[in-house]
Amino acid sequence: MIQDRAAGAVMGALIGDALGLGCHWYYNLDELHRDYGSWITGYTTPGPERYHGGMRAGQLSQSGLILVMLLRSVVEHGEYREDDFTRRLDAELFPLLDGTPVYGPGGYTNQSIREAYRRRVEQHKSWAETGGHADTTESAERAIVLAARYAKQPRQVAATVSSNCRLTQGDEAIIAMSTAYNCVLSLLVNGETLTPAVSDKLMQLVQSGELPFHSVVRSGFAAPRPGDPDPPLAGRFSSPDALLTPHYAALAAADPDIRIEPAWKVSLVYGMPCAIYHQLPAAYYLAARFADDFESAVLHAINGGGQNMSRAMLAGALVGAQVGLSGIPRRFIDGLENGGELQELAKKLGVLAAI
Repeated sequence: MIQDRAAGAVMGALIGDALGLGCHWYYNLDELHRDYGSWITGYTTPGPERYHGGMRAGQLSQSGLILVMLLRSVVEHGEYREDDFTRRLDAELFPLLDGTPVYGPGGYTNQSIREAYRRRVEQHKSWAETGGHADTTESAERAIVLAARYAKQPRQVAATVSSNCRLTQGDEAIIAMSTAYNCVLSLLVNGETLTPAVSDKLMQLVQSGELPFHSVVRSGFAAPRPGDPDPPLAGRFSSPDALLTPHYAALAAADPDIRIEPAWKVSLVYGMPCAIYHQLPAAYYLAARFADDFESAVLHAINGGGQNMSRAMLAGALVGAQVGLSGIPRRFIDGLENGGELQELAKKLGVLAAI
């Protein structure tokens, strides 16, 4: 059911976030194995001198806490109200920040949130002017809530996700990739599986005008004909290429001549850093390879090191949408701080998704 898949997407993201808390940002895998052994199997506590120091296993990072903030807002109102979400950021998050990285809820504040804080609090800019230049995945992660809520309405997914992303991201290419990820996620919430055909379905939505990506090709990638008009660019992303990334990641996962073994080494293939163009291909690959195995997907994401928190969060949502909340092993929910409450919020969002 769509309710189960929507709830699974949200809980999958939150579990992925918490799994990365203790072992976050190890770029030397020997150090990761020294501190946590050869294979991480669950939630871990960060060392006192590392990122998120002082927090406990099973807690959420700031990215997870912001996702929950958006989740509460949508569940409370039944829809996305940007003014309510930004009010919560102003009242509940920004007073706890000071613009520096190692400060604030979750033990660390990412670049995009630091930039939004400085523009909003220190420079007194409007929310239309807070988007910064970070090329990371924070906006794609929190917008998982919107992809799940509006999964049956692709135009609304694109509109709400891109608008929410602009609160903290100013680069249209990053917004396009973040929106494309959540468009993929919305199809999975609707019951699709992450195969190469997902991109074909997304391109059909582009051709019908449901998704705001600029494309001159006709159906099936046929070349334009003489006399075909140039599609309007106003308000549209420059190209649909961000919608095609899952096609190739899924092809790689299914091709018997292409093997990444063990699968956690996907982080070495696509890159361990934080930028969205490293993160999305790895998340798509893991979600296609382990479409029916939530545990394998998130643990391979975590054991790849680097920005493993975002990799696990993004992959966790994609696989959570495919297996549903009912397909997520219970131990991951039980070990998550406030897991029962978060599960109930996710279920309420699932009810909204079915409307």
